[in-house]
Amino acid sequence: LVFAAGDWCLGGDLEVIERIKWEDGLDQYRLTPNELRAEFKKRKADAVFAFQLRNPIHNGHALLMTDTRRRLMERGYSNPVLLLHPLGGFTKNDDVPLNVRIEQHHAVMKEGVLDPDSTVMAIFPSPMMYAGPTEVQWHAKARIAAGATYYIVGRDPAGMKHPGTGSDIYEHTHGRKVLTMAPGLGQLSIIPFVVAAYDKTKSKMDFYDSTRHEDFLFISGTKKKKVPTATLR
Repeated sequence: LVFAAGDWCLGGDLEVIERIKWEDGLDQYRLTPNELRAEFKKRKADAVFAFQLRNPIHNGHALLMTDTRRRLMERGYSNPVLLLHPLGGFTKNDDVPLNVRIEQHHAVMKEGVLDPDSTVMAIFPSPMMYAGPTEVQWHAKARIAAGATYYIVGRDPAGMKHPGTGSDIYEHTHGRKVLTMAPGLGQLSIIPFVVAAYDKTKSKMDFYDSTRHEDFLFISGTKKKKVPTATLR
């Protein structure tokens, strides 16, 4: 990425002359931190929990988000609001395009899988750098600026592959551990990702129970993306 930027690296103070627009039909979702805070205030949110994703929402994601709201209400909050914050910068070449993901997120809310009255969807303009623990902290701290008080940490947020062996450099829980120790995150409560899978006995998604391992079917986001591709072929 550094080499691709050319011969110049600029630094120093920034002055915003005018708002950046992509003119791709999605600019209305690129809300600034101040605009997000205003929206939360308008909805009378007494807690804001953020969830970042770079793939379409699947039932495991939805279960985690709805259960987080339920748990926050059990703690005494009257109106926790979800900040659904999909990545809007570059992602992997085989990832679903942003405009398609936004349409899917709208469909999920229209179907009532996520409550549109307690969900604010906005594009997080950052790219996915796969930069390990440093990027995990950036993702969390950026949400503080937008007014989030709780942050759902993904299953493997610090994921990086070794360039030689292809094996994971960090274990899956490393990102969550970093956020519990990182400075500047005192006002943000970290909600760890809970593994969800399809419970064959209930015919629906549920949180994984290791004592009933044979009852669960695991379908990853990567596996889901391969299904339509294989069908088209």
